[in-house]
Amino acid sequence: MMLSRGVRRVLLRLPSTRELRIAPLAQIRERCDASSNQDLDQDQFMTLMQLFVERHYISPGQTNMEFVRRGMNCDYGPLGLELRRNVLDQWWRSVTGSRVQVFGINTRSSSQDTAEGGWGHVRIVENLKELLEHEELSKEQLIQKARLLLQRSLSVRSNLLQGALEQFVPSFELVNRKLPFGLAETGLCFQPSDGSGCPAEVNQASLVWFCLPRTSPQWLDHWTRQRLKWWRKFALSPSEFSSSDVPEVELEPATTRGVKIVYNFPWGQEPLESLWIRGDAELLCARKGVYSKLKKGRDGRKSVPHVVSVTGNIDRGLMAFLFNSLQLLKREDIKLKLQHRKVLKLHPVLAPVKVALAIGKGATNELRQICEGLLQEFTEAEISTWPGYLETAQTSMERVNAKYDEMGVLFTVVISESTLEKGLLQVRSRDTTIKETMHISEIKNFLCKYISSTDNI
Repeated sequence: MMLSRGVRRVLLRLPSTRELRIAPLAQIRERCDASSNQDLDQDQFMTLMQLFVERHYISPGQTNMEFVRRGMNCDYGPLGLELRRNVLDQWWRSVTGSRVQVFGINTRSSSQDTAEGGWGHVRIVENLKELLEHEELSKEQLIQKARLLLQRSLSVRSNLLQGALEQFVPSFELVNRKLPFGLAETGLCFQPSDGSGCPAEVNQASLVWFCLPRTSPQWLDHWTRQRLKWWRKFALSPSEFSSSDVPEVELEPATTRGVKIVYNFPWGQEPLESLWIRGDAELLCARKGVYSKLKKGRDGRKSVPHVVSVTGNIDRGLMAFLFNSLQLLKREDIKLKLQHRKVLKLHPVLAPVKVALAIGKGATNELRQICEGLLQEFTEAEISTWPGYLETAQTSMERVNAKYDEMGVLFTVVISESTLEKGLLQVRSRDTTIKETMHISEIKNFLCKYISSTDNI
């Protein structure tokens, strides 16, 4: 179980394995100023979050919504989980598929290593309750046993940087000791949660780039441009994504320069990715044998590679894409009545559902058989499909279309009597609302070509 607040007061007497970091005063003031506008944005925030809950992106609950707002791993619904997978896939492709040498790795999420600079000080402690029940123990005995228990407990990672640093030497041999190259990884990390005592889960994406010391500023600029371009590629409003240099007073330890890519949420700007020039200190600390593996330069000295790190918060990035893609439209119908339309215009590559199958007028059993055949065909072609034909509640096509627009479904395919008689389908686009008639034999190729072409948009 996790350390409670009361136990932490006792353990504060123990020697710390790592120096605690204190947030800069400017950052604290910024948070206080932002909190004054929190009430103004609360209604808007709750309205948007309720929509995401109703459309199966996140699970309901006030605690879960608070996790979302703080950029933590939350309980996702079916569509939210698929969206996160798509975001991770695209992040991975953009980093490992670049022209430079980037290799994927997978490191452990926990360790019993207690060395300084190792896995951090987020630890999972077992049998703590039994220890506290020993009332006969004095304070000194309790502290001694708590120290021993802490040393034997598992330490969970707070970031993915350490694993990449430990993989440097074997990876350096893989590239014939030539620089630059990078190591990429995605996974779950644990971070302190605003003093609550419970670590927060965060899905991180990490690129650790090893380069010559004199080239690290250029590589930081290179990866900043690449990462900002990537975030904006999938955005409906690219200007909401921006980058800015980290002030010198807010630099992390062992870093000389930093850049943050941020998104402008309704409640203020939040960082999505952080890029740092980290020098060589952490690499030398993590791998004692690094220096012996390096080649001598023309001056007879060995140059230790410098590290440029890119760390992304996938959970917060997912929510940035959701907020950025939501459009609230108004239009007048035939009777001049004002209609409100919510459309989740996620990029076609990220959209968790590409097509929904619905039933129009006709023989229900026969139409469902056609839907099941199309569903199997789309599944084999890896086209994510929503089986709307299974819904039993009778509703108008106008409401069906509104629902799928809020879900972010790219196309709605309606199977009706015309399908039975002539093999014709009605295909409606989310983005244009245009309805087209298409033969059933053409629909799969149409969807495949559309999805593949949008990858370059």
